[in-house]
Amino acid sequence: MKQVVLITGGTSGIGLSLAEAFMQQGAAVAVCGRSETALKRFSGAHPDALAIKADVTSGEARTAMLQTVAERFGQLDILINNAGSFVKRNFVSDANATQDLEQEVALNLTGPIQLTGEVLNRWPAMTAIVFVTSGYALVSPTRAPTYGAVKAGLHGFAEGLRRQLAPKGTHVLELLPPMVDTPMNANVTEKRCPPRRWRRSLLRH
Repeated sequence: MKQVVLITGGTSGIGLSLAEAFMQQGAAVAVCGRSETALKRFSGAHPDALAIKADVTSGEARTAMLQTVAERFGQLDILINNAGSFVKRNFVSDANATQDLEQEVALNLTGPIQLTGEVLNRWPAMTAIVFVTSGYALVSPTRAPTYGAVKAGLHGFAEGLRRQLAPKGTHVLELLPPMVDTPMNANVTEKRCPPRRWRRSLLRH
């Protein structure tokens, strides 16, 4: 039986690279995203995969997404929490530095935690749960300190969850990619790594 993989934020960047890698290995893949255009582009390129419009910060959307996966595949084996956003915030020069902070925290931290809990309630015997965090989880970026904070929080959650699920045989993996060439980093001048170069590390595990 094929492994079934769900990747949040799977229509571009790191998520898309992982989706394509799993499909090449014969897995059944579902991705979710918020952009109708990106979802249509993904479906056109990968008609055998399942593309779902869903916002992981919405409880109703998460429930509907998991129901769609269950109806299409009957199971879920691997969850990859990849959706996220990078928001620059300057607490020295910007009086509105905390604008839309709740949305950033929800997308990068609480949404993945809630989705993980809902997935485990529905499919207790998962093969693996993956969190795409960042090297910024360990060293927070000066230009985006809240991004470092939420990724550090997700890093901590992954560590504790790994110990909880170890007796059940569910692998909890964390990816801390370097500066990757994705739309999020389009305006960054530093050297960026192509997504395909490092995704092999996940597939080996």
